[in-house]
Amino acid sequence: MYKQWTIITALFFTMVVAIFAVMNVEPVKVDFLFGTAEWPLILVILTCVLMGALITGLTGAFQIIKLKKELKTLKIKKTEDDQSLISEQRE
Repeated sequence: MYKQWTIITALFFTMVVAIFAVMNVEPVKVDFLFGTAEWPLILVILTCVLMGALITGLTGAFQIIKLKKELKTLKIKKTEDDQSLISEQRE
């Protein structure tokens, strides 16, 4: 059920951003380090949203990788502790 609400919320915000972007189509000046360009505001908005989503996704992925590594380390430590406890009980 939680995943369904996550998908519904994501679709809602996607629609809001899309409607907002479509309403803003006039050209704007975009300054880069190496020059300037004139782009439609819709492209600027969508590019910024996509970059934000990418950064958020990568940050979350790195956090998941870190947590999985920590979990693996803790499982190995628990197994070692269990084995040492069993060997102590046998003695």
